[in-house]
Amino acid sequence: MLTDVNLWPLIGVAIIIAGFVLRFNPMLVVIVTAIGTALAAGFPIDKVLATIGTGFVKTRNLPLIILLPLAVIGLLERHGLRQHAQRWISSIKSATAGRLFIVYLAARQLTAAVGLTSLGGHPQMVRPLLAPMAEGATENRYGKLPPKVRDKLRAFSAATDNVGLFFGEDIFVAFGAIVLMTTFLREAGINVEPIHVALWGIPTAICSFVIHATRLYRLDKSLAKEIAAERASAGSAETTENNDYKAA
Repeated sequence: MLTDVNLWPLIGVAIIIAGFVLRFNPMLVVIVTAIGTALAAGFPIDKVLATIGTGFVKTRNLPLIILLPLAVIGLLERHGLRQHAQRWISSIKSATAGRLFIVYLAARQLTAAVGLTSLGGHPQMVRPLLAPMAEGATENRYGKLPPKVRDKLRAFSAATDNVGLFFGEDIFVAFGAIVLMTTFLREAGINVEPIHVALWGIPTAICSFVIHATRLYRLDKSLAKEIAAERASAGSAETTENNDYKAA
């Protein structure tokens, strides 16, 4: 027989959503969520504060782990990492933004599926490498890009990394979300092995790859149409200005 399950600790999910929707400080939202969840689970306040303090002491070197790679990436960018990436991808005549994104999507999803989630990411891969390479491949075909097209390429770069990571890491058996789900189900009297949860993430990962890869395959054609429309609009505006100048 199933025992009653205390669902009040799930209030932390509501706190997280409300905090981010209201744009509160992320650190404050996380701390309030931790305290609220612990109190809802019946933990005494002194134990909650002791646990937070212990975690802070154990992870006080974490900012260095985060900031040092960012400093290295900043130095690389200052010495021309983005320019070298654009120049290299421009030398590949068959390269397009859509094809580049599809290759990166596959690599990101496969590496995340085996737990290598740190190989990609926005600060270390998307901004310094992926986005400049996509811009370079597109400029190689169409010349100077309008700001709207450049922003679209950057958005697709970030989205491709997000899709690959989000659906790829669900296949990794030691992923935190899988451990959380199996633990919750066991407390509810439902015995599920983590490997089974991970395997059922494979169909979702395949579907996400097919859907997003299809969008990326169509991206090149949509970019060509947008660039042509932007140039036609700019040419029409220039012609109108010249006619007005001559009439004056």
